[in-house]
Amino acid sequence: MDEKNWAGNYTYRAERIAHPRSVDELRELVLGAGSVRALGSRHSFNDLADDDRLLVSTAGLPSAIRIDEAASQVTVGGGVRYGDLARELQSVGWALHNLASLPHISIAGAIATATHGSGDRNGNLATAVSGLRILRADGELVDLHRGEPGFDGAVVSLGALGVVTEVTLDIRPTYDVRQRLFGGLPWDAVIDRFDDITSSAYSVSLFTDWAEDAVSLAWLKERADDPTDIGDDFFGATALTEARHMIATMDVRNTTEQLGVFGPWSDRLAHFRFEFTPSNGAEIQSEYLVPRANAVEAIKAVRELAPVIAPLLQISEIRTVAADDLWLSSAYGTDAVGLHFTWLRDQEGVEAILPVLEAALLPLGARPHWGKVYLDAAGVVPGLYPRLDAFRDLVTEFDPTGTFRNAFVARLLA
Repeated sequence: MDEKNWAGNYTYRAERIAHPRSVDELRELVLGAGSVRALGSRHSFNDLADDDRLLVSTAGLPSAIRIDEAASQVTVGGGVRYGDLARELQSVGWALHNLASLPHISIAGAIATATHGSGDRNGNLATAVSGLRILRADGELVDLHRGEPGFDGAVVSLGALGVVTEVTLDIRPTYDVRQRLFGGLPWDAVIDRFDDITSSAYSVSLFTDWAEDAVSLAWLKERADDPTDIGDDFFGATALTEARHMIATMDVRNTTEQLGVFGPWSDRLAHFRFEFTPSNGAEIQSEYLVPRANAVEAIKAVRELAPVIAPLLQISEIRTVAADDLWLSSAYGTDAVGLHFTWLRDQEGVEAILPVLEAALLPLGARPHWGKVYLDAAGVVPGLYPRLDAFRDLVTEFDPTGTFRNAFVARLLA
């Protein structure tokens, strides 16, 4: 088998990939396999989703979308992509609290890795989960709901408990969003007024290559029902009058509409349009989420490393995530600031510079994004999760035979 992930930097090692069309077919596959992993939209950049023997794709599983208006919730198949769900919700007047940069990712895969959007008051995508249905290794379907024992450990589970076949999410009435772009944000403003900058809109992203004299792009998403008084100056950055892709060489048509035009949340919160090729594709991604208290120190540290990292970097994004109580969330117990790196697709080159970057960030409490490339040569990452022992017990309860425990999970729980 020569199957690769979306970015093309990782080749799966499994002997085969199965594509079940029903939960019953999925159950037969799981019961007949001594080792298996669920495969979503293939947007992980490492071996998180891989297995030596069998991968089961969730893309063909039932994808019905059931809205409970009285409860303000939606239940959806785990393999459904956020873009499809967003369109369905918007068509009937409902919305999610946030989206990641890419709407092309599967719901179960995104929540299992604590994937996130941006916004000081916005938790990652997993914080919207109010219920899960999980197929365990013994073939049993288990329902978990918010507030029940183990729920906070099961949401961001890295696929270690079983296959998530259904997810129930909190929803809210639809709302409109506009995007405004500002160019040339001074670094002094980022350092001295970081909190003011990131709290100025519903979602704020800063794009840089770290070597430039000023942050090249500040990307603001503002809600129509929560207007701001930001004019044409944003802490010294100037409002742009032409649409921009965050990577200067890429086609701006791939990005969602900008320049202050209000439109549905489903067409604005993601950076990239659902109907176009997302981001760059030929890339590798890393991300480290730093406790907000250490964010400015982390930004200063990365700027000092600009001569080392810039030659391999396409773009970097700085964004914020609100704290939560999910055991393996990168924002567990702390507001967090994500330092995201979109590298050239040079696996050897990226792995050569990550030790330098991690030496600067991991001592500041930075937690790597589970689905992106990181090394953690010193093995400090497990110690950054206070509830890891409780999660280990939960894995043993759900999967005592280790059917879903691949190499990635084994390294974490060792």
